[in-house]
Amino acid sequence: MSHISSERIPNNVDLGGDRKLQRALEEWQPRFIDWWKEMGPEGFQEDQIYLRTAISVEADGWAHFDYVKMPDYRWGIFLAEPTKDRTIGFGDNYGKPVWDSVPGEHRNALRRLIVTQGDTEPASVEQQRLLGLTCPSLYDLRNLFQVNVEEGRHLWAMVYLLQSYFGRDGREEAEALLERRSGNEDKPRILGAFNEPCRHWLSFFMFTYFTDRDGKYQLLALAESGFDALARTTRFMLTEEAHHMFVGETGIGRIVERTIELMKQNANGDARAEGGIDLGTMQKYVNLWYSVSLDLFGSEISSNAASYFASGLKARAKEDRYADHLALESTMLLDVPNADKTGCEPQEVALRNAMNEVLRGEYVEDSQRGMDKWNRQLEGAGVPFRFTLPSKRFHRASGIYAGLHFDPDGTILSSAEWDAKKDGWLPTEGDEVFVSGLMQRPIYEPGQMAHWIAPPARGIKGRPLDFEYVKRQDG
Repeated sequence: MSHISSERIPNNVDLGGDRKLQRALEEWQPRFIDWWKEMGPEGFQEDQIYLRTAISVEADGWAHFDYVKMPDYRWGIFLAEPTKDRTIGFGDNYGKPVWDSVPGEHRNALRRLIVTQGDTEPASVEQQRLLGLTCPSLYDLRNLFQVNVEEGRHLWAMVYLLQSYFGRDGREEAEALLERRSGNEDKPRILGAFNEPCRHWLSFFMFTYFTDRDGKYQLLALAESGFDALARTTRFMLTEEAHHMFVGETGIGRIVERTIELMKQNANGDARAEGGIDLGTMQKYVNLWYSVSLDLFGSEISSNAASYFASGLKARAKEDRYADHLALESTMLLDVPNADKTGCEPQEVALRNAMNEVLRGEYVEDSQRGMDKWNRQLEGAGVPFRFTLPSKRFHRASGIYAGLHFDPDGTILSSAEWDAKKDGWLPTEGDEVFVSGLMQRPIYEPGQMAHWIAPPARGIKGRPLDFEYVKRQDG
């Protein structure tokens, strides 16, 4: 079962045994390629990229590395191996066998979960489509494209579920996934963070660190699903998602490293004066991408989250770590805005209704670990600045804090106070112009690196840093 076939649509789901489904996906395939050529990385469709491609679903040795043109990438449908006699591990159906088909009573909820997850995949490709034109190195350019093609493959994974299990509704949803556009006023992507502009590489690294980390936790929760095909699909997606977060964590770490070097070159410790990105500006982008990523978990108090858990559709991340898999009597203490919106007060909430917040809390802890690494770099260099994660209340557009203003410490502000201070906490248009200005000239020479970022510690798959990770068609 771990073998991936080399059919027109690579897969390990015996697609050839279901001719109707195969025809449906083969009809969708050219539309996907058209979308990719229109909305995928601009200017690089004919270049040879050193990419990894799935060749099995086993934990070790699942990927093959070689040059490939992105439109020729082996987009496919890969499910993790089934777990023998697997049962539902949480909620009201705890202990019952997992579902091999969609239960009628959960059809709409499952479709909603799959569509929402599926919509994020092409959205991020659209957000990042112009970044190759300002890349800091061929190493980074290749990493960008690796993230992009895997997001494209993740879209295939969700479309397979829609087409295979949801009939006409699923086919229509699959078409709509190619029709929405990131940031489009008329047909935006479903979730706010995936409509945010990603104009430069600082935002790209922040996105892959913070927003792809949300993806990790959503996939971990869906990997527990009682719908076995969804669980197995997301389990394999997690093997690819790890690289996306690595790109973000190391990318930001390399900017910090270079900024420290530039600060030491300047008599006033001014990295900007030396053509680098100052730490204060980096903190603003931390605040932005962390806060919009927090929104992706949904409301702190959610009847939908309770229903998903109760039904066996979506659990906590790594549910087997918990002793109580029913969560019927437990509560969680949340800080909730008071009646007159002048502050927050603690409120006990039924745990099932707080499942989004459980997941968000784990995300916060995980996000802090990378922050600690960057701060250790600063400490080791004798730089007193420290990065911090803002309060979960800060700059929120959804959930119980939406419509209110808080400073990064979580203190509530009036609208006037917010307007007076927000430019010190979030990137301004001037910051966007400054950061983008540093990245106007792309670096396409093997082994060369943009001035504002340090080289990586090592190459990809044992290759040297001056390896030609992207073979330019015009080079």
